[in-house]
Amino acid sequence: MNKTHLLTAILVLLTNTLLTAQNEFEPTPTYPYGQPNPEAPNEIKDYQPLIGICDCKSYKLGKDNEWQSAVNMTWEFKYIMNGMAVQDQTLKEDGIHSGSIRQFNADSSSWYVHYYTTAIASPGLRAWKGGKKGDEIILYSSQKSPNGIDGFYKIRFFNISDKGFNWLGEWVDKDETIAFPTWKIECKKRVD
Repeated sequence: MNKTHLLTAILVLLTNTLLTAQNEFEPTPTYPYGQPNPEAPNEIKDYQPLIGICDCKSYKLGKDNEWQSAVNMTWEFKYIMNGMAVQDQTLKEDGIHSGSIRQFNADSSSWYVHYYTTAIASPGLRAWKGGKKGDEIILYSSQKSPNGIDGFYKIRFFNISDKGFNWLGEWVDKDETIAFPTWKIECKKRVD
């Protein structure tokens, strides 16, 4: 083999190695939901029990302050950006689908979650901030109550296990002495 062929072979090998390193934690047939990157903050594993697909029932509070009938949905979580972030997607039988990109910021020790939905195309994505507290994942986004009180829309993942999880969305005042739930979801992990 002459020097030109040897250099070409080395360059191809290095390029293939670099490309593989850039995407080795992305979804594959062996790992359809990706894998956590060992270079990511350890908190990337906060969502590990949610990774995969769940069959869920979504309930919203109606104008009469009664829970409406359940809407069937699937909720899928997977690792993205080569295992450095988490993405989720919901597909609901009512046709209103949604998703989030979840990134952990080591400097603030917080998860930042950016939400989008087919219900409205927004020029700026709504964001939540928070993290794991005990066995729950709790996130907050500033929001006034209908009568103008400062507070947050609080999201809680709880009862998390390998069998599924529950989710609750509620408005809370700044001290969390007042809580008004508006949305709840019950999920069971799908067995592949």
